[in-house]
Amino acid sequence: MKNGLLILSALLFCRVNSFGQGNVMPDSINTPRRRKDTTTAQVKQIDIWDVARYLFGLKFGSRPDTEKMRPGKLMFSMVPAIGYTLEAGFEGSITANLSFFTADPNTTYMSTVATIAQYSVHNQLVTPIMSRIWLKNNKIKLVGDWRFFSYPSKTYGLGDSTSLKKVDNINYYYVQIHEIGYYHFHSHYYAGLGYYYDNHWDLRDYTYPSETDFWQYNGTLTSTRSSGPVISVCYDNRANANNPQGGFFGSLLYRYNSTLLGSISDWQYFEAEFRKYFKLNPNMILAFWNRDLVTWGGYVPYFDLPANGFGTEHFTGRGYIQSRFRGADQFYGESELRFGLTRNGLLGGVVFANAETVPNWPSNSYTALFPAGGVGLRIKFNKFSDVNICIDYAVGVGGSHGFFFNLGEVF
Repeated sequence: MKNGLLILSALLFCRVNSFGQGNVMPDSINTPRRRKDTTTAQVKQIDIWDVARYLFGLKFGSRPDTEKMRPGKLMFSMVPAIGYTLEAGFEGSITANLSFFTADPNTTYMSTVATIAQYSVHNQLVTPIMSRIWLKNNKIKLVGDWRFFSYPSKTYGLGDSTSLKKVDNINYYYVQIHEIGYYHFHSHYYAGLGYYYDNHWDLRDYTYPSETDFWQYNGTLTSTRSSGPVISVCYDNRANANNPQGGFFGSLLYRYNSTLLGSISDWQYFEAEFRKYFKLNPNMILAFWNRDLVTWGGYVPYFDLPANGFGTEHFTGRGYIQSRFRGADQFYGESELRFGLTRNGLLGGVVFANAETVPNWPSNSYTALFPAGGVGLRIKFNKFSDVNICIDYAVGVGGSHGFFFNLGEVF
């Protein structure tokens, strides 16, 4: 799912039936811990819904009290919006979120199923379905990421010597089925076993095929499949993954793609991700993020190679258009300082910097590091779940720059 701007006019005039949970696509493997609502004692904390009430006298109904929630009771919310991304241009979208408890809310985290249907002026259709299902006493968690793309796309080749001027226009369809079951075995540790399936078909290159990295790497293939089991282990002690105020997240994931399961070749993938949050004072957070991806073995399909702006963490590389850098491996790091601008919590700001590198092809050598940095504005979308509307401007090297929008923090 791509970054998107939720235009304030759309937000203010849409009825949302579940304010308490927001409309965030859940990140990583943690759902915010269910905690008693204490915001009534913090009378100065406001969000855009409070602003809408004050300015327009709008009424949205009562916000749900999670203390009264019971297993099986559903909370549904939906928000239409207008968005913009560097790769898609302007787009319309509908975000839907379904939240519920599978067992006693006092001992079980809240489960979430969320989707966004997006359609852009470039005829890009994106429909992901992301789920985080917690079973009784949080012993088991089912994490799903299913997607369908009809995707006219731009790609800039492989390695670190590519250029914005050498763009390759490719159309394709894509289905992704990623599902992992995690088992809680100690403290904040989870172990997971699952299955990943990625299918790209009707690949069509509309540039000059023989001159592009895509054609030289992909050849005449018009479809590719990757299919295989995954194992994962992670540690997560963040109280709220939407906007962490402290804590640590770490994850290791290994994937083996096998021709016996329909994969185009036998190839392997390893991912390591770490996030650390330091609370410098009540209104300032310093956050660090590291994500490293490595592939090896047989032929790795072009669109399964690591690239900025793709994969589960589609926010990597603010400052660069999606797919600007792609290679057999990817090493990425980012830091961000988050701070409040108003005492009532409505507005905040960020300053961030990131850097990444990918190997050249076919030499597999590393010769460049690509930094980027920027600033951003935060507008409180939901004071109960602490979700922000994120509006960032970032600059990279080689003339790359642009605005980046999202509902919820990047990491």
